Amino acid sequence: MSDFTHLLRPKTFDDLVGQEHLSCVDAPLRILCENLSLGHSFFYGPPGSGKTSIARIIASVMELPFYEFNATSIKIEQLRKIFDKHKNTLQKPLIFIDEVHRLAKNQQEVLLPVMENNSVLIIGASTENPFFSLTSAIRSRSMLFELKYISNEKLFLLLDTALNTTELKCDKDAKEYLVKSSGGDARAMLKLLEFSSSIAANITLKLLKSLRPNALSVGSSEAGVHYDLTSALIKSIRGSDMDAGIYYLARLIDGGESADFIARRLVILASEDIGNANPQALTLTTSCLTSVSKIGFPEARIILAQAVVYLCASPKSNSSYLAINSALKEINEGLMLEIPKNITQRNEAYLYPHDFGGYIKQTYMSKHIKFVELKDIGYEKKMKEWITDINKFSKN
Repeated sequence: MSDFTHLLRPKTFDDLVGQEHLSCVDAPLRILCENLSLGHSFFYGPPGSGKTSIARIIASVMELPFYEFNATSIKIEQLRKIFDKHKNTLQKPLIFIDEVHRLAKNQQEVLLPVMENNSVLIIGASTENPFFSLTSAIRSRSMLFELKYISNEKLFLLLDTALNTTELKCDKDAKEYLVKSSGGDARAMLKLLEFSSSIAANITLKLLKSLRPNALSVGSSEAGVHYDLTSALIKSIRGSDMDAGIYYLARLIDGGESADFIARRLVILASEDIGNANPQALTLTTSCLTSVSKIGFPEARIILAQAVVYLCASPKSNSSYLAINSALKEINEGLMLEIPKNITQRNEAYLYPHDFGGYIKQTYMSKHIKFVELKDIGYEKKMKEWITDINKFSKN
């Protein structure tokens, strides 16, 4: 059985498949490497897109000793041994750390001194954007590069190269499945070919489907897909389209999005787009967030679906969202009103509303400015009616 992943691993930038924005002759990354000027860098992108390969190419181009680690198992003592080994040498090592977003804070702190004095070149990789998990000190000393899913066109070229290195035969429909079921993941495609080749020299669609019955998802982080799907979900709920909301929820779940992320977006929407038109929406989505964090997938999909349907079917109001934005805008432009004396701490002029049946007119702002415009929608209509009634009462 051929190890296609190892056999076809690119050795140079010209061999790299599908990441032309990083590997072409005028790509900044390549120019920095060839000028031996590349600094500490972090790569993020989907599985099988070439992150480790790029790190190895960098080490080769810059002629640096290469050390490879995974953040889930790396030990500080291992790093310090490498630092000491190369302490008085002219050639600094390249330390590659996969799953770099999992680095603990104390591990990141160990890297800081060598990053600062450039005695070591740190390269990190992750399927997630690592800048959200790295300290500001690490971020300020680094560059960030994004990799993208490999297009089917490029995967076909890679597959042809793999087949040409062996005596394997592959039916046309089998080639289509190898590429299209791999979701832009070159490693996944080559692994499926590798496993199939250990069973038969003639690769058929039936054989492939016996090993991988379903296509791999393309995920939700491909070049804007993550944000587009999230936007589509929010806008479908805002537009009260239950079927669209459920569809985009399913796309996010199928793409590997975390239940917590989806639930957090629903909590925000409950206040921003529904608000007091249905105050229960915030309670339900907050409960949803708590529940999915404890339960996780696959059952969390049911809880998320309930929340999406509820939000779609709720009356919509953005009056609270508009009100706080308006107030903040005024404050940012210099509005600083003096607090009326009667509502400062321990002031005897303060009138306690409960002593007057729940409401008594008094001054709360030294200059009244209207920020809140309640709407005649859902429960907010009742709130508006109550406020209107007490204002009428105070005038009588």
